[in-house]
Amino acid sequence: MNMMGMKMNPHHANSHSSEGNLKVAFFLNLGFTIIEIVGGLWTNSIAILTDALHDSGDCASLGLAWYFEKLSRRGRTPRYTYGYTRYRLLGGLITGLVLIAGLAFILWKAIARLMSPEAVNAPGMMILAVIGILVNGAAVLRVKRGSSLTEKVVSWHLLEDTLGWGAVLIGAGVMAIWDVPIIDPILSIGISLFVLWNVGRNLTKVMKVFLQNTPSSFDLQEFEKQVKLFPKVERPHHIHVWSLDGESHVMSLHLQMNSGTSREEIVATKHKVRKALDEEEFEHVTIDVELAGEDCASCEEESV
Repeated sequence: MNMMGMKMNPHHANSHSSEGNLKVAFFLNLGFTIIEIVGGLWTNSIAILTDALHDSGDCASLGLAWYFEKLSRRGRTPRYTYGYTRYRLLGGLITGLVLIAGLAFILWKAIARLMSPEAVNAPGMMILAVIGILVNGAAVLRVKRGSSLTEKVVSWHLLEDTLGWGAVLIGAGVMAIWDVPIIDPILSIGISLFVLWNVGRNLTKVMKVFLQNTPSSFDLQEFEKQVKLFPKVERPHHIHVWSLDGESHVMSLHLQMNSGTSREEIVATKHKVRKALDEEEFEHVTIDVELAGEDCASCEEESV
């Protein structure tokens, strides 16, 4: 006997909001990249022009994240039986990898500037820094509202830009008073390493979902103990738990029940199993029931 339990996931209702957050972040970043190019030429700052190149890559990754978020809202098809939900992860993965590449490039340029400090147009840099903080800060606040893994990676992406412009503002302010151009690359290196650490943590979460790890919020052993206490259940086995996108989870399991179990008792037990999962975001739950003495032809004995 088999049952597929399907529950409307509130995170899917929020996917449209996630798409809107990424859309706003994309256009804010695109507009500011254009300002950076003009400002970099005006201040004769290679650092700002380098960041403009970095932000153009950001625009590409944010555009992809926005597209994949929109794509993830499509329903299921014969080829995508769970729908397109996992495309949200792809957007987060690409964004994270682009950000790591951008941070590596900035670190390389900052270290080079550390070895050979250069004079800059400090007042012009301060003006651009204030604009950068306002634009990127607004984008961070918008994306921070979301809960998807993609939005978490993107928020660090935008926070890196905001902190970077904060460093530019502080450094330019100091350099406007004292001739210490070495401050700028030192601040840039510190912020880049801080953001790189946090982006790495979020990418690790994305990779765990891709590799179908059991969701960290779900205690599989405790669930198994609970199910064993249900009347007529001899043992649960062949339990598989994974996540589609870090928010919507999937489970399949087999229940071995007493040979004299009635149909009504089987249905009641299935409902108890489903109720035991109500605190978690399980969108798909498949329960296969075998009576004692029946062969489990579809699985081999496993230890979980």
